[in-house]
Amino acid sequence: MHLLAFGINHHTAPVEIREKAAFAPDKLVNALHEVTHSGAEEAAIVSTCNRTELYCGLDPAQREHVIDWFCHYHHLKREEILPYLYQHPDQEAVKHAFRVAAGLDSMILGEPQILGQMKEAFAHAHKAGATGKILNRLFQQTFTVAKQVRTDTAIGASAVSVASAAVSLAKQIFNTLSEQTVLLIGAGEMIELCARHLKEHGIGHMIVANRTVERAQLVASEFGAEAISLSEMPLRLTDADIVITSTASQLPILGKGAVERALKTRRHRPMFMVDIAVPRDIEAEVGELNDVYLYTIDDLKEVVQGNMESRQEAAREAEKIIDTQVVDFMHWVKSLDAVPTIRALREAADAVREAELQQARSRLARGEDPNKVIEQLARALTNKFTHTPSDALRKADHDGNQALLDAARRLFNLGED
Repeated sequence: MHLLAFGINHHTAPVEIREKAAFAPDKLVNALHEVTHSGAEEAAIVSTCNRTELYCGLDPAQREHVIDWFCHYHHLKREEILPYLYQHPDQEAVKHAFRVAAGLDSMILGEPQILGQMKEAFAHAHKAGATGKILNRLFQQTFTVAKQVRTDTAIGASAVSVASAAVSLAKQIFNTLSEQTVLLIGAGEMIELCARHLKEHGIGHMIVANRTVERAQLVASEFGAEAISLSEMPLRLTDADIVITSTASQLPILGKGAVERALKTRRHRPMFMVDIAVPRDIEAEVGELNDVYLYTIDDLKEVVQGNMESRQEAAREAEKIIDTQVVDFMHWVKSLDAVPTIRALREAADAVREAELQQARSRLARGEDPNKVIEQLARALTNKFTHTPSDALRKADHDGNQALLDAARRLFNLGED
């Protein structure tokens, strides 16, 4: 079995392409079942705002079938997605997984959220029965490597994330946040992070809107915010100077009309809006409105550039750790090639042992001298175990096959000739 990691991310594809290739959380299990019946023997799917990736254990001949399935699942033509699609086989796949988990492939270098997302992706795949020996080992070592990188380098010394970038952008738009009201749409991890950063920067008032009010209340209670249902959101939009949205909705939840009505009520006081969801929560046309400053997750790239320089040296140290760990993992993978041979050798030895033991028991039952029976058993086992290798070595000597003779000396620890 071989490894393959393929997908698209913020480096290779714009948000309008990424949102077409995203996997809905409630359909992830079905997708895993489909891909493991469409060419992959093992599979795990990582689908976040910035990336959609599949990690597969498969026969190389099935590689194109799996990519065809990916295109078919998302109703995409191959020529539509291939310019943005990367494919990493075997060792490259291992290195890619390690780099992603360590935050080296993230929009914000070293951000920690992706590790949790990869752990969640693996948990879903494992629970669905979509992983096996290869991916189980790959993801466990991936998490170990990510932990080592964070422990041994300064990659996470100053915490930054997409959420902090969104708040930084808000601070650039408004001189102070203490007099502003923010509407947070959604109640997931990204919204929690935004709420935490906003609280730290002294935001005036926070409103958390979510489809499930109970979940909104959990987030709101932690940060002293107000919780409302998603159905109340259009009415409360007028209160919001800042809107940050991150839901798992497959369709936009904020349209141009709703924002226009809010602006009219606000007497065109400006609104700063950040859409960090994939697929997008806010219709792109909203950005055409006067008095609206709309930013997507891709726009945050410009904000985060200032955080990069301090992490570059740590990233170089992390790359060295990853390179070493990739070699270790590939040694383990290659060791699997020997497993069938080792199993066959042990089964053959067990068969010889059982046959000779049966004969020894029969002789003992007939009353023969136990010492002679034991001596004969030992002699028979020695002869049976060495017969086939001895024949092969005599033939190798006759044919001048020195490589086999040298290999036998290493194999049986016979020392130099």
